[in-house]
Amino acid sequence: MDRVFRFPNPVNEKAARTVAAVVAVLALLAVLTGWLWIAAVLAYGFVARTLAGPTFSPLGRLAQDVVAPRLGPKRPTPGPPKRFAQAIGAGVTTLAAVFALALRWDAAATVLLGILVVFATLEAALGLCVGCRIFALLMRAGVIPPETCEACNDIWSRTPRPAAGP
Repeated sequence: MDRVFRFPNPVNEKAARTVAAVVAVLALLAVLTGWLWIAAVLAYGFVARTLAGPTFSPLGRLAQDVVAPRLGPKRPTPGPPKRFAQAIGAGVTTLAAVFALALRWDAAATVLLGILVVFATLEAALGLCVGCRIFALLMRAGVIPPETCEACNDIWSRTPRPAAGP
């Protein structure tokens, strides 16, 4: 069972950015058309990817097995921050689906999906994973133990910082 419900580590960043691009497009489609049922589809994908990586996610499988290999060599990145980001997406989209489909709070669902569009676009276009940055901040604060992601312990030294003033 552990082999089924595991998240890959490392993750191919090209596959992650492909997933983010499709998520951004689907969330934007929901916002622009009012087809808020798309939130439920997105929620399923995020929950599936959080629990088992791409195993039960058609989008994850497509990104990992079809699209990413055509984009060139793998670009490995630590898995735990990506899983954390997927869990945030699962929470946001599940809440949006409940707001839209159960409570009929369409405006609240649309706001959540709009936020998702922004963050997924940042990941897809610029490789900026906001959930991963939050994960790093939580590690730095000691909320997430260092053994959760050994490769992440030194994440701040990999991120260029502005030079200190004179």
